[in-house]
Amino acid sequence: MSDTLTEPTDPETAPAAAPSAPRPLSLRGRAFKALALSPEPPLREWLAGLDAVLKRSPTLLKGRAVILDCAQLNPEPDALEMLMRELKARGIAVLGIEGTDRAVDALPPLLVAGRPSDRVEIPAVPAEPARQVVTSITVEGSVRSGQSVINPTGDVTVMGSVSSGAEILAGGSIHVYGALRGRAIAGAARNPRARIYCRKFEPELLGIDRLVRTAEDMGTALRGKAAQVWLDGGNIRMASLD
Repeated sequence: MSDTLTEPTDPETAPAAAPSAPRPLSLRGRAFKALALSPEPPLREWLAGLDAVLKRSPTLLKGRAVILDCAQLNPEPDALEMLMRELKARGIAVLGIEGTDRAVDALPPLLVAGRPSDRVEIPAVPAEPARQVVTSITVEGSVRSGQSVINPTGDVTVMGSVSSGAEILAGGSIHVYGALRGRAIAGAARNPRARIYCRKFEPELLGIDRLVRTAEDMGTALRGKAAQVWLDGGNIRMASLD
């Protein structure tokens, strides 16, 4: 049995290993949902409309993939760049552009074969509350016991007296040119600036805004005198008019 001697291999003189074949590049399609903005001429009016929508719903396009559909606008390259700057200033990130063949190197790529999807509901403009019409009413004569005069939107003026057991309720101020012997509530429309005036002060109950005083709380200093009642620092104040 003979031994076979193998000389050590010199790395510098050893044959190079055959290069491995490059791995094939894998390309796959992938579909995502995106929102499409379709600007229309005149562009300034369209941008104003976009601002109105974003004011009502600031997060509508925040963090969303947005496609710019220029089919209706068909802008020149300079106008397209300007439009992209306007959208960027509003925090809108455009993923791609479709509806035009005017590619611009610095802008997102052109997209083709986009398919429409469901519409995105834009929040409706909240209806402005109807302005309350302020009216004042005048009672010719007196308000008898058991009667009520109610005007939630303005002042009430009574040319005569308010009898015991009668009631006046006003959104504004109350003016009584005779004796006030019943109940008077002014400022019922949350109006702390309302006042109560009368020629003869003998009320059963007074109220302004949400504060109320009964006859027991008023004392007798003003009884039978011309007086006014108002709010001051959250307290009901009373003083003579003479």
